[in-house]
Amino acid sequence: MNKYGTLHESNGRYALRFERFFPQKPEDVFLVITTPRYFSQWYPFATGEMDVRLGGKIDFDDGEGTTYKATITELEKPYLFGFREEGDLVNISLQERDKGSLMIFTHTFDDDSWAVNTAAGWHRCLDVLRQIVNGHPVEWKDYASELKEYYQEAFRAN
Repeated sequence: MNKYGTLHESNGRYALRFERFFPQKPEDVFLVITTPRYFSQWYPFATGEMDVRLGGKIDFDDGEGTTYKATITELEKPYLFGFREEGDLVNISLQERDKGSLMIFTHTFDDDSWAVNTAAGWHRCLDVLRQIVNGHPVEWKDYASELKEYYQEAFRAN
């Protein structure tokens, strides 16, 4: 399994897709993904305020005066969690795999000019999610520039 994300284009929209394997059951991974105190540790700008139900809201604050809400559009415990954040869609699906879980994380958006930075950011966020799921302390490692170089090259080949 490739630890890097991939970029796909369809009908003028773009999707970043990441796959991660966890040795835990989908129920355990889903709980970490949808519990506000964990979600706010790995998801950018999340405040920890979230109403985890179909149509529920998730509050975000960029720390620079901009606040916004996402709406939960998909919720099928323990396999599917999706929401619309402004015009973007985030979908997280979990599948039982090899006594654990395969997570597919997809972020769909319109403007590909931020794809490299967004991919590098999600890569780091998903690494932190892995730390939380595995019960490790959160450590934001500083390798963003290496990730940006990788994604710049990978997406140029698309």
